[in-house]
Amino acid sequence: RQALAERLGRGSRTVDLDLESRLELLRHERQRYEQVGRLARTLAAQLAQFAATQRSLGDAFAELGLRTPPLHVEFSVNADAQKFLSKSGKTLADAIGAFTADMDTLINKTMEDTLVNARQYQAARVEYDAFRVDLEELNLRPRDAGTLARLERAQRDFQDQRDRYQRVRRDLSVKVRLLEHNKVKVLHQQLWLLHGAMAAHSLSCHAHLEQSLQQAMTRLRDQAVDSASFLEE
Repeated sequence: RQALAERLGRGSRTVDLDLESRLELLRHERQRYEQVGRLARTLAAQLAQFAATQRSLGDAFAELGLRTPPLHVEFSVNADAQKFLSKSGKTLADAIGAFTADMDTLINKTMEDTLVNARQYQAARVEYDAFRVDLEELNLRPRDAGTLARLERAQRDFQDQRDRYQRVRRDLSVKVRLLEHNKVKVLHQQLWLLHGAMAAHSLSCHAHLEQSLQQAMTRLRDQAVDSASFLEE
């Protein structure tokens, strides 16, 4: 009856403004984190597919290098580059996968567990308000022997329910604050690990491509010298 009255906008309800605002923020944050998780999973899948394509392209270049001696250096340097990029990309995809796994744990276990407690808190709050409203209505009635007996019983029920409501509210408030602290701690670590994986991928790819290019240029110069010597002879 109390829940129906609230939905119809007629019932009075007890509100803990601080706790309610924290729970609302938690719900919004969970939605945003779910979006981040979906995007990260998509990125990891795309990187894994991209890495597989690069690996196949590297194998094709390597085979052509063996079959085309005049272009052996050119095909070989591209084969090496694609294979290295593929390996590094796979490592990055795995790192993003680890990030999404930790995000899933945060969202679907830690946050969900707190939101389950929040629903239990709301149920306790509705029951408390129902007993409170009943007690208020009894207090407005004329006093007689029957009313006094019902009033005494309603007072005991109200007190028991208020104690339960306050206990559930207190436990939930502590849990929300712990979640806020642990969330920051977990995300601080995971976001830096993700950034480190991205940076390592970019830096290692850049360094490898520069080194392979220098080696290729040296081999091409050596080939040019050999060709010139052959023509002179």
